[in-house]
Amino acid sequence: MASSPLSCSASDLYPLLGDGANATAAAEFICGRFEAISNKFVDTGYAVDNTYLLFSAYLVFAMQLGFAMLCAGSVRAKNTMNIMLTNVLDAAAGGLFYYTFGFALAFGSPSNGFIGQHFFGLSKFPSPSFDYGYFLYQWAFAIAVAGITSGSIAERTQFVAYLVYSSFLTGLVYPIVSHWFWSADGWASPARAENLLFGSGVIDFAGSGVVHLVGAVAGLWGSLIEGPRIGRFDHAGRAVALRGHSGTLVVLGPFLAVVWVRLLVGHWNVTDVCNGLLGGFAAITGGCSVVDPWAAVLCGFVSAWVLIGCNKLAEKLRYDDPLEATQLHGGCGAWGIIFTALFAKEAYVNEVYPGSTREAVRAVHGRWRKALSCAYSTDFGDRGLEEEMAGMDLTSHGGLAYVYTDHEDELKKQLGVV
Repeated sequence: MASSPLSCSASDLYPLLGDGANATAAAEFICGRFEAISNKFVDTGYAVDNTYLLFSAYLVFAMQLGFAMLCAGSVRAKNTMNIMLTNVLDAAAGGLFYYTFGFALAFGSPSNGFIGQHFFGLSKFPSPSFDYGYFLYQWAFAIAVAGITSGSIAERTQFVAYLVYSSFLTGLVYPIVSHWFWSADGWASPARAENLLFGSGVIDFAGSGVVHLVGAVAGLWGSLIEGPRIGRFDHAGRAVALRGHSGTLVVLGPFLAVVWVRLLVGHWNVTDVCNGLLGGFAAITGGCSVVDPWAAVLCGFVSAWVLIGCNKLAEKLRYDDPLEATQLHGGCGAWGIIFTALFAKEAYVNEVYPGSTREAVRAVHGRWRKALSCAYSTDFGDRGLEEEMAGMDLTSHGGLAYVYTDHEDELKKQLGVV
C-alpha cells in the first residue's frame, strides 16, 4: 500500500509570511507545490516497493527451475522427461488453481483464523490491501510447495494422478496452512493482535514451515502410499543406492558447497553436498529476518546433521524418496521453525512485526492438524511393474529424453505405447 502524503496547511504559513496582501496567495501556492512534490514521493515509493516485490517474486519463481534441474539430475535417465514436465505443470496447473481458489483461501481478508473468504478468481481485485504483484509473489511460493512434493514421489507416479495431487495441494492444502501463519487473520500469525498460539504466534518469514514442511508432509504421504521403487531395498531390507543420471544437472539446481557427510562416507558426493546446502536454505528461511548472522551460520551447521539423521532414519524405515525431499524440506524446515524460536532477537522482531508488545520470542511450532493424503497406487499388477521398469518417460510420454537404448521400439510394442 502507498503511504499517505505529507500535509501542508496554508493557515500555518500566514504568520510566517507577514500581513501583506499576497500572504494568503503565497501560502496557498507553497502548500500546493509541497503537496504535489509529496504526491510524487508517494508514487515513487509505491513504484519502488512494487518493483522490489516483483523482483522477489522472480527470484522465488527461479527456484522452480532449480527444482527442475535437481529433480532431473537425481532421477534415472528413463524418467527425465516425466519429472521435468511435472515441474512445468506445477507452475501452469498450480497457477490456475491458486488463481481460482488458493489466493482467496490464503489471504481473503477479512476472514476467520482458519480460512480466507474473499478474492475467489481475484474478484474485486486489486484492492486497497493487495495488488497483482502480491498475487504473483504468493503464487511463486505455492508452486514451490508442489515442486518439493514432486521429488518425493518421482519415478513411480502416474502423470494424471500427480497432476490431480499437485492441483489439490496448491489450490486447497497449502493456502489454508499459509493463511494460518502468513495472513494477519490467521490463528498462528505473529501479526495478529490477540494471538491464539502462546501469545506470540509463529515467526516464519520465508517459509521454513509454511512452504518446506508442508511440501515435505505432502510428499511423505504420497511416497508412503506408493511404496519404494523397485530395487531400492534388497531382500534383506538393506538400502540400495539408485543414483541419478546427471551430477551436472544436480549442481545446476542448488550450486556447489561443502557438508559434513564427507566425514561419514569417506568421499565427496555431489548429490549429498547439494542437498546439504539446500537443507540450510530450507531452515534459515523461517528466521532470516529476525536472527543475527552468527546464528544463521549455526542454523546451517545443525541443518546438515538434521538431514543426515533424517536420511539414516529413512533407511531404517525403508522409506524411499529419490530426492530426499521429505527429509530435507521436512526435517530442516521443522528445525528452522524451532531455530527461529530459540534465536530470534527481540529488536529485530519488533522491527519486522511492528506493534508487538512481547517481551521475548517464544514461538514454537503448533501441531499440524491438516492430514494430507492422495489416491496414489502402483498396485497395477504386471503392467505396473513394466511401467516402472521401462520408465515414466516411455510409458506416459511416448519417448525418452535420452536415446540410450536400441530397444525403444520393442519396449513400446510390449507396453502398448502408440
